[in-house]
Amino acid sequence: MHVSIVVPAFNEERLLPAALHSIRASANAFTKAGWSWDIIVCDNNSSDRTAEIARAAGAKVVFEPVNQIGRARNTGASGASGDWLVFVDADCLPTPELFADVAEAIRRGRCLAGGSTVSSEHHRPFIRMMVGFWNILSRVTNWAAGSFIFCEKSAFRDLGGFNQTLYAGEEIDLFRRLKRLAREKRQTIAILHRHPLYTSDRKARLYTSSELMTFLARTIVSRGRTLRSAEACFTWYDGRR
Repeated sequence: MHVSIVVPAFNEERLLPAALHSIRASANAFTKAGWSWDIIVCDNNSSDRTAEIARAAGAKVVFEPVNQIGRARNTGASGASGDWLVFVDADCLPTPELFADVAEAIRRGRCLAGGSTVSSEHHRPFIRMMVGFWNILSRVTNWAAGSFIFCEKSAFRDLGGFNQTLYAGEEIDLFRRLKRLAREKRQTIAILHRHPLYTSDRKARLYTSSELMTFLARTIVSRGRTLRSAEACFTWYDGRR
């Protein structure tokens, strides 16, 4: 078994070193399972030292010129040789325990794809509420947060990967399709929760609750049309880091 860990990265020179260190330490769980693994960083048209840092850390670096996270993940996956793909965002710190849970889910043989609940140290009540709400929704609906996804590569390829017309919400679109495929193949989707993924509170620090709520309201009112615009999905694409 070979696992490819894909990290999409846009101007992530500040947080990427810690993320890659955490990923490497956590991937020992795959080594203990007798599996091989590699790390692929997709430089999503960065203007900083993202690619240089990734190479220095021993990761394979691929380049995606169109600034869009779905495209970055797809480009990273296209260069992957793994039987399974694990997508981890560059502002996240997975643990060995989480990767061990991934390995166990794969080893059982019925899992097609999955994700993890998330945690953050931010203390703003609105953000804590949103994180808690998402974790409940994720487990009830079997939707994985885009910050951490694992998937059988053949299933990912057969479904065409992430929808490149979406600038946000692409993970929900993917998991809707994965759930249908899992039902057809009599397999399962696993949302792991014993060891949540730690994700940075960057959006909570850089954007006000009003900005975040306005985006959410516009997305609901427009029935998701905002998700097809990079300008509307400003918290992902306006370059604040």
